[in-house]
Amino acid sequence: MSSDTNRREFLGVTAPAAAFTIVPRHVLGGQGFVPPSDKLTLAHVGMGFQGFSELGGLLSAPEIQIVAVCDPNADSSDYVEWSRGGLRSTIRRYLDDPNWRESDNGSPGGREVGRYVVDTYYAKQRGEEKFRAVNAYEDFREMLEKEKDIDAVKVMTPDHHHATICVAAMKKGKHVMVHKPLANRMYEQRLVIETARQTKVATHLLAHGSGAENGRIATRIMEGVIGPLREIHNWTNRPVWPQYTEIPTDRPPVPKGMNWDLWLGPSLDRPYHPHYTHAVFRGWYEFGGGCMADMGIYSLWPVVNALQLGPPLSAQAWPIHSCEIVDCVSRPTRNDYSYPAGCKIRFKYAARGNMPELDLFWYDGGVRPRPPVEIETEDQPIEGIYYVGDRGTIVAGFNGQNPRLIAGGKITPLWGEAQTPQRGGQQQSGAGRRALPWLEAFMGGPPSPGSFLNAAVISETVCLGTVALRAGRKVVFDSANMKITNYPEANKYLVREYRPGWNL
Repeated sequence: MSSDTNRREFLGVTAPAAAFTIVPRHVLGGQGFVPPSDKLTLAHVGMGFQGFSELGGLLSAPEIQIVAVCDPNADSSDYVEWSRGGLRSTIRRYLDDPNWRESDNGSPGGREVGRYVVDTYYAKQRGEEKFRAVNAYEDFREMLEKEKDIDAVKVMTPDHHHATICVAAMKKGKHVMVHKPLANRMYEQRLVIETARQTKVATHLLAHGSGAENGRIATRIMEGVIGPLREIHNWTNRPVWPQYTEIPTDRPPVPKGMNWDLWLGPSLDRPYHPHYTHAVFRGWYEFGGGCMADMGIYSLWPVVNALQLGPPLSAQAWPIHSCEIVDCVSRPTRNDYSYPAGCKIRFKYAARGNMPELDLFWYDGGVRPRPPVEIETEDQPIEGIYYVGDRGTIVAGFNGQNPRLIAGGKITPLWGEAQTPQRGGQQQSGAGRRALPWLEAFMGGPPSPGSFLNAAVISETVCLGTVALRAGRKVVFDSANMKITNYPEANKYLVREYRPGWNL
């Protein structure tokens, strides 16, 4: 290949490209060498905890070159993590520098940290390839205009930005991967899927794969192992972040280096507050998708696909409530801005083939289903899943680990020795392609099984659950027309009210 145009044709991208100079192989060389003309150039949007946690796989893949990072925050140490100093330790490993920011006791992140980490890693580990320095951007729109040569975009932002950035990148002809969910509004997730269909770029929802064991269990259920399936019960220990019950009223200053206007993006104006940002965003209807968007996509995506479910017919939610005392009267509070501390949601799906109508129950915040009588004396795990059929029940870990069949008064492993699923799958060339399941699709291969086009039912389920929570009653959903039919007031929750200039 003698030009970047040819390289882009090889990668399946149709957007115009600037010329690309190939460095001769004898200058670069080395084991695992991938010539620049064969590399996937990547822009990374969102340099927070999760972005840095997953960065190592991108850095070490010889087929990938990160050329741009983007975040409205420049550099701070106020991110939220799950172990003290864990993120700093992760970055130190990337840098091969055990003393990096030794006087900083916070949790670092931001675009300038991202720029430094990528440049330093490449200089130390891949210096012979002579990459140009990574560009850092505050605004993803400027990045997409200036970085003409990028092939793909990874989106690791708060949920309310997912659709906006994904759609913009796909319309530029870029392949896109995004952290779950596709969007936190029904209209937006549909727009993301439709844009992927129209542009024909490669896409990948990063939740794919974690719940593969659940998909295998669902396949056995379709074969009749427990008879007609009636119910699924799936529960998580989330939230593991604060879900605030009041809108903050104090007005702390916007941190230095943070562009609050860009962080808000499509959302309506509101004063800055740290209770909205970083991992805490998940607890707000405006910015996050709640616990189900955080975890249910992992566990249930392979289930709804293997069971060949259509869109949910209805959803009904029972949230945990809090109380307040006003004028000497104690009463439950209700808000329409934050997710509850815990809830149960029931989704109903239509019958299909020889399978009857199905109820799927989601639980979070410590709420759990009643266990089958055969295991009620066991300690119930903090996360798990049950499948209830006419002739038996399957109990398993949250993502389908160690499934057990309960039938005829006996408890036995679901997988006999001859039935144990085979692991691994198709072998791919290159370390990056083995570690990153989307990479082959982005390099011109067949579509990823995690393609946006395969995520329609699980995305509609998650978004409808939020609608049911906000509506405070059962909602009946006409998927074909994207409409709540029994409670018209709830239709406003299917869409977002956009700031001027951000409409989708």
